[in-house]
Amino acid sequence: MPSNRLSVVVTRRLPEVVETRLTELFDVKLRDEDVPMTRGELIDAMQSADVLVSTITDRIDAGLIGQAGDRLKLIANYGAGFDHIDVNTARQRGILVSNTPGVVTDDTADMVMALMLAVTRRLQEGLAVMQNGDWQGWAPTAFLGSRIGGKRLGILGMGRIGQAVAKRAQAFGMQIHYHNRRRLRPEVEQGLEATWWESLDQMVARMDVISVNCPHTPSTFHLLNARRLKLLKPSAVIVNTSRGEVIDENALTRMLRAGELAGAGLDVYQHGFGGNAELRNMPNVVMLPHMGSATAEGRVEMGEKVIINVKTFADGHRPPDMVVPAML
Repeated sequence: MPSNRLSVVVTRRLPEVVETRLTELFDVKLRDEDVPMTRGELIDAMQSADVLVSTITDRIDAGLIGQAGDRLKLIANYGAGFDHIDVNTARQRGILVSNTPGVVTDDTADMVMALMLAVTRRLQEGLAVMQNGDWQGWAPTAFLGSRIGGKRLGILGMGRIGQAVAKRAQAFGMQIHYHNRRRLRPEVEQGLEATWWESLDQMVARMDVISVNCPHTPSTFHLLNARRLKLLKPSAVIVNTSRGEVIDENALTRMLRAGELAGAGLDVYQHGFGGNAELRNMPNVVMLPHMGSATAEGRVEMGEKVIINVKTFADGHRPPDMVVPAML
């Protein structure tokens, strides 16, 4: 390979078309197996590369960044979330961090609605009966769920995804409410027919469905803590496609077990990738393996954003999707 090409290490298997294009442009080291790198492998990669293409499964903390080589100048994350990267330490070391925002907005918003419907209409229970061969025929009172039309939806985090969820929920006839650290512009708020709540406590106490769509930051860790979860109505449902750390998962589990909440639809978890084991045995909880952004189109578009970020950096400019302190 020409010596003037950037050395790029990719930590996970990406769509073939993305890997091919990366290889055409850069001196790339790809993964053979689609499993996360060990900490030792990450250290080796960060000591030998100009650019590390990371994913959510790579925990890039201060200790790891401290062992990076002088060559490493960019961590081009494949994904919008970057809470698995110690961005401040990276900046102190002169390492830029980029992400891929906006690509999977619609995919994730679609999954919010899917989980909302799955929980409120008891799809998991119906599937289990059919898969086990236990269905005895239709009955007027069997598997009675609840409509979402006319219900109050409280969106926690009204960024790109939150607004996309609001538009979809509008079409289902839901009333849109939201809590955000900044209120939306009046014209945006009017277009979504959304009501802003300055007080999160007051909002959650009045909602039928809560959708978590905010990133995980120090200020949002356990934003839905045990005290705040207790404010929800027993008939309320929680949907989380954002980050598991935003909800106190142990408190959520206790409340679901006690019948203090109607149900939950979860695509992300605080306790590792499997979630709290007790949640998996609850009929009113729908759990997915972090599928919110999992569309073939979205994965390729994420890769294209990574390529643009790395190519722009290689040309001597700031990556267009650089993570800056105001985002933390």
